[in-house]
Amino acid sequence: MVKVENLKKVYKLSKKQKLKKGISKGTLEAVKNISFEARNGEIFGLLGPNGAGKTTTLRCISTLINPTEGNISVGGYDVKEDPFKVRERIALLTNDLKLDGNFTPKYTMQYIGSLYGLTKEEIDERRKELFAYFNIDSYQDMKISELSQGMKQKLSIAVSLVHNPEVIIFDEPTNGLDVVTAKAVTDYLVKLREANKTIIISTHIMNVAAKLCDRIAIILEGEICINDNLENILIDTKSNDLEEAFFNLYEQKVGEVI
Repeated sequence: MVKVENLKKVYKLSKKQKLKKGISKGTLEAVKNISFEARNGEIFGLLGPNGAGKTTTLRCISTLINPTEGNISVGGYDVKEDPFKVRERIALLTNDLKLDGNFTPKYTMQYIGSLYGLTKEEIDERRKELFAYFNIDSYQDMKISELSQGMKQKLSIAVSLVHNPEVIIFDEPTNGLDVVTAKAVTDYLVKLREANKTIIISTHIMNVAAKLCDRIAIILEGEICINDNLENILIDTKSNDLEEAFFNLYEQKVGEVI
């Protein structure tokens, strides 16, 4: 389980950043006192536009950045007090993950697995399982620089899951993928849910959230506007589908009609 309580993240801005964002004050409150739980055996979705605070939230959960205020626990471990215990238990996939183009997929799995303290036999078992599922076998001895973007994404997922973590955190997992690769990714997330893993994804794609997530938190301007299953969200917002619900909340929050 992942538990987030009153999370706030404030960034200090440089002069260049203030100019770029068009603001005069020296700080930016990216996340504003948000709270939620992601439970075992479910896919929890953070749905919102770019800049809403989704990635900042996931980075705080993953110990990449420290919260300004609030508490976060992963599997019972506090992200500030026990960051190494948290990292042992999570898989993190972000657009910032860059695989060395000179390495092969097979070597990359071996290298990352060794960093988690896995034996060669354990790594080989996980590699065979994950490479078979994502159809990476035929490419495992090629240089990563020679792989397609979709294959690189599937390899990134396999690498992030090499240690069979309890908690899976994927930031925009289907962004930029073709429909076949995107389906392979979402199908595997369902498989992980069936294995009683805790899964958190961020997305701005409505149909991904609607079809995949057991519960959805819509986040706008750093605040969670609603957090529930799809059925209840549609009832509460008097909407016919998730897209309509999102824009109804967007209009209420931002004051703009799209």
